[in-house]
Amino acid sequence: MKLKILLPTQIFLEARVQKINAEGRNGAFGLLPRHRDFLTTLTSGILNYRTKSGEEHHVAVMEGSLVKKGDEVFVSTRKAVEAPDLESLNEIVEKDFKEIQEKEKKMRSATAQIEAGFIRRFLEFQENA
Repeated sequence: MKLKILLPTQIFLEARVQKINAEGRNGAFGLLPRHRDFLTTLTSGILNYRTKSGEEHHVAVMEGSLVKKGDEVFVSTRKAVEAPDLESLNEIVEKDFKEIQEKEKKMRSATAQIEAGFIRRFLEFQENA
């Protein structure tokens, strides 16, 4: 199979693989070359793949989608990180992904404050009209 991991601004990875393991919203699953065409959403977690030479690789993905069509598997995600072993990957994920999630939390909070201020001013405008 040909695995292609896509980020919003670039192609993160292209590899020929024998097997893929990932985690979707309904649980973990594996894909082999003769697996039926498949579409699912991915949760933030580890995607494992084995190359034709038998090497195991680990990629952390931050949510996304996976599409298997014929011999090709496309993973689309906001962020992906690859490391030589699971321990290193865990350290990177702990730092990077949590940092991103905190920033998103702050942005949502700021957006909610802006919306609340807009509604408050709109109601004040209506009362004075």
